[in-house]
Amino acid sequence: MAKAACRSFGNADEVRDFPNGRMELLKFGGAVVGRAVLQPGWRWSTSVQPLAKTKRCEASHFQYHVSGVLKVVMDDGTEVECCAGDVSSIPPGHDAWVVGDEPVVVVDFQGLAHFAVSA
Repeated sequence: MAKAACRSFGNADEVRDFPNGRMELLKFGGAVVGRAVLQPGWRWSTSVQPLAKTKRCEASHFQYHVSGVLKVVMDDGTEVECCAGDVSSIPPGHDAWVVGDEPVVVVDFQGLAHFAVSA
């Protein structure tokens, strides 16, 4: 029988730092939940792409946006701006960046397990 669990990102199972950003991961059995804090100036193609060594972000994301504004541009040209309070579903094949001077904080329920990992 499964047990109740309550965890804090302050005691994350794993922390990954990358230029202009930080990610904390919590593992619940087979599930991984991540919180990313992305500072002004963060952009996937300059902050994470050198680690991932892929043309675009190849992770799928299902995220709750806690703060800030995140602009996402898909390979097909589709553009979305995600703001505090939004929930987004972003498929693979995108670039993204922080808009403005406020850090972006997202809680991701799907795509951060392999995010910002050196290839």
